[in-house]
Amino acid sequence: MDVSEFPFNPVHVIATLAVVLLLARAGRAAARWLRQPEVVGEVTVGLLIGPAVLALSDRATFDALLPASVLDVLKFLGQTGLVLYLVGLAHKLRPEPGGPSQRTLSALVAGAFVIPLTTGLLLVGLIRLTDDTAARGDAPVLAFTLMVAVAMSITAVPVLSRILGDRGLSDSTEGRFALSAAVVMDSLGWIMLTLAIGLGAGDLTNLWRSGAALLVGGGCALLLRLGLRTGPARRLCARMPRTTAVLLGGAALGTALLTEHLGMTAIVGAAMVGVAIPGGTLAPWAGPVAAVSRAGLSLTPVFFVVTGVTVLIDAFTAVSWVLVAATLALGCAGKLLGGYTGARLAGMRPSSARRIGVLMNTRGLTELIVLEAGHRAGILPAPLVLALVVMALATTAMTGPLLGLADRAERRGSAPVGSGLPHLAGRKAEAEDRTAAEAAAP
Repeated sequence: MDVSEFPFNPVHVIATLAVVLLLARAGRAAARWLRQPEVVGEVTVGLLIGPAVLALSDRATFDALLPASVLDVLKFLGQTGLVLYLVGLAHKLRPEPGGPSQRTLSALVAGAFVIPLTTGLLLVGLIRLTDDTAARGDAPVLAFTLMVAVAMSITAVPVLSRILGDRGLSDSTEGRFALSAAVVMDSLGWIMLTLAIGLGAGDLTNLWRSGAALLVGGGCALLLRLGLRTGPARRLCARMPRTTAVLLGGAALGTALLTEHLGMTAIVGAAMVGVAIPGGTLAPWAGPVAAVSRAGLSLTPVFFVVTGVTVLIDAFTAVSWVLVAATLALGCAGKLLGGYTGARLAGMRPSSARRIGVLMNTRGLTELIVLEAGHRAGILPAPLVLALVVMALATTAMTGPLLGLADRAERRGSAPVGSGLPHLAGRKAEAEDRTAAEAAAP
C-alpha cells in the first residue's frame, strides 16, 4: 500500500512517537537523578516539548514538525493510553486488607478531604474577586466550582504507593493510613468529577445525554463484572492471561468510546470498567489488569505532549502568574493542613500527622487526568489548567524533600544523643500511633 493513501504520514507518526518516548525516558532518568518520582520528569518534559519547540522556532516550522494529521493520531494514541492506564488506577480504588478501621479512616478523611475542598472554594473566590475571565471561562458556576474543588483535593494513589515503597514506608502506620485515605478520597473525587461534568453540560438536553451516557457506561461495566465472575472467565484468565488482558483492554476502550459518543468523557467510562473488575485474592485479575495498565502507561507521554501543544501553548500568554502562585499556595495549604488535621483527629502524634500531611500532598498523574477531563468538558479553561498543572508538579516534587525534613525533625526531637536506638523509638512510636488512632477515632 502506498504511503500517500494514508490520511497521515505513517513514517512521520512513527518518528514523532519515537522522539516523544525517548524524551520521556530522558525525563524519567533526570527525575531519578534528582531523587524525584519518575512521573515528575516524564510529565514536565512531555508538557514542555511543544511550547519549547515553538519558542525556539516559528509557527511554520512547528506546523511542519507536527502537522494537524500527525497531531490527530497522537491525540488518539494519548487518549488510548489514558483509558488503559485508568483501568488499573480505578481497580486500585478499593481499601486494602489490614488498613485502618472505618472509624479511624473516617476521621482522617474528614480533615484530609474537606479542607482541600475548602481551598478549592477559596481559589474560585479569588478568581471571581480578581475578575480573571481567562481563568473563569463560561462554564456553569456550580460545575466550575465543583471541578476546581475536586482538582484541589485529589491525591495520586500510584505515585503515593511508589514513594512509600521507595522510602520503606509501605508497612508503616503512616503509610497504610495515607494510602487508605487516598483511595477513599480519590473514589469520592471521581464521583464528584462525574457530577461536575454532568452539570457542565449546561442545558437540560445535554444533561439528560450525560445521564444516559452514565447509565449505558455503567450497564456495560456491570455486564463485564457479571461475566468476569463466571467460572469460564476465571479459567480463561488463569490459562491465557495475555489474551485476557487484551480482552479487558478492548472492553475498556469500547466502553470509553461509547460513553464519550453519548456525551460523557471517555475517562469516566474507563474508570467504571476498572472499578467493575472483581478484586480479592480469589479473583485472578491482578495480572491482566496490571498488563493493561502498563500498556496504557507506556503511551501516557504522548498524552502529555498533546496536552502541552493543545492546551498550554496559548495558556502561557493568558495565565495570571498571581493565579499560579495562589493556586500553589492553596494547594499546599489544603493538603498539608488537611492531612495533619485528619491525622490528629484520628489520634496520631504531631510528627506522624505532619508526615501524613506531606504524603497527602502528592498529586502526580491522577491530577492531570482530572484536569484533562475538566478541560475536555469545557469546564476548566487553559490558563487555569496551566496553574493547576504547575501546582500538581510542584506538590509532587516537594513530597520527598518534605518527608526528609519531617524525618530529621523527628529524630532530633525524639532520639537521645548517642542512644544509637532510633529504630526502636520509631517502632514504639508507630505502635503508639496505631493504638491511639483506633481508640480516638469518633
